[in-house]
Amino acid sequence: MRVIAGSARRINLNTPKGEDTRPTQDRIKETLFNMIQNEVPGSIFIDLFAGSGGIGIEALSRGAKHAYFVENAKEAAACITDNLNRTHLADKGTLLKQDVVLALRNIREKEADIVYIDPPYQEGQYMRVLAQLAAMPYITENTLILVECAQGETLAEAESIGFTIVREKDYKTNRHLFLRKAAT
Repeated sequence: MRVIAGSARRINLNTPKGEDTRPTQDRIKETLFNMIQNEVPGSIFIDLFAGSGGIGIEALSRGAKHAYFVENAKEAAACITDNLNRTHLADKGTLLKQDVVLALRNIREKEADIVYIDPPYQEGQYMRVLAQLAAMPYITENTLILVECAQGETLAEAESIGFTIVREKDYKTNRHLFLRKAAT
């Protein structure tokens, strides 16, 4: 796995050993960032269930102002720290080694621009995280929430807590859902 574009372009990233994380494939990462390229520069980016930190680091490399990496697993958190150092982006990243819901409560920003959610599939984390995001003052109608999920996942229940799915992108084995907070 590597950084695709920007200041850290072509730098290889470490990934945690084992099956606990599934780094987003370079091809999918490139497609995703091509879709959001105009929203990344100068953004506050939050990478939830960050794994190796590859998505948040890609955002920083492409000009995000600051990225929060939320990862509770010890080995994965160490991997994020290593990857931030190897890409020379450590001064723009904050690693929160704690449960996602607790970490979201500890972020102090006026507004988050992009939130990336990639929990372990089939663990039922999506609605728990979206419910917490809906309650956070830094999540506004301007915030783009990106959810990586298994093929066939719809997250239709997200509308009941105030989010609207504005775009969907399907790949062979997974998909990205793009959500925004519904206008009040």
